[in-house]
Amino acid sequence: MPGKMDTLAQSGLPFMKMHGAGNDFVVIDSRGRGAVVTAGLARALGDRNRGVGFDQLAEITSAPDADFGLVFWNSDGSQAGACGNATRCVSDYVMQGLGADRVSLVTARGGLKAERLADGRVAVNMGQPQLDWAAIPLAREVDHLHLPLPGDPVAVGMGNPHCVRFVPDAEAVDLAAVGPGHEHDPLFPERTNVEFAALIGPDHLRMRVWERGTGITLACGSGACAVAVAAHLRGLTGPHVVLEADGGRLEVDWRDDRVWLTGPVARVFDGVLTPDYIAAHR
Repeated sequence: MPGKMDTLAQSGLPFMKMHGAGNDFVVIDSRGRGAVVTAGLARALGDRNRGVGFDQLAEITSAPDADFGLVFWNSDGSQAGACGNATRCVSDYVMQGLGADRVSLVTARGGLKAERLADGRVAVNMGQPQLDWAAIPLAREVDHLHLPLPGDPVAVGMGNPHCVRFVPDAEAVDLAAVGPGHEHDPLFPERTNVEFAALIGPDHLRMRVWERGTGITLACGSGACAVAVAAHLRGLTGPHVVLEADGGRLEVDWRDDRVWLTGPVARVFDGVLTPDYIAAHR
């Protein structure tokens, strides 16, 4: 009997292209056929010249105790534990299929909930921030609010590690020059996402992102959550903030020890990966 990849190599594999505030994703619905994405396929699809291109690949899976599950892949073929904007985009897609305004889902972060607001934006409960050094994780016990790194950054876990640096002017940061050094610093054993944020008004932040395993992205949902948590803990903002990313506006509300992320979603196009392409990148 042929395996699932053999079947896909004969029939092709449908996918969607989506984005949330410019943070773009390939979405593959694997429900009913088992997980089909491999590290090799993720790397190939992530190539913006020879594949489709994405900041993350989101694979929808079946979940026995929720409406669906999600697995996230970076463009280098590694997996990510969380992706807030992809979660919002896929939640909107699933809600449309169910004819519902609320869904439950499971990720490596655990059980989450999402809902569609009256204005069409989608909000997702990203759970509690991880503030213990071992849970973030960091390589050793240090003050996560004042890391011993250039720029006095803050470490926050949102299902994946984040290094948040507050700067006078986010526009002036050379992300490609500074981001990789933080991403690969030995203090972060699983590498880290890096956010540079500047306070531009009361409870209003400008943020830019260097994403682990991907590079510069126009936005990052879990990163926006990390920035909001770090800013509140540093006394820069209240618990509800507006963040201006390169690709658009996001809102974060830290309430009852949970962090809600809200923003726009867009389904750009649908396509089918050809049998030849799948066969070449098993």
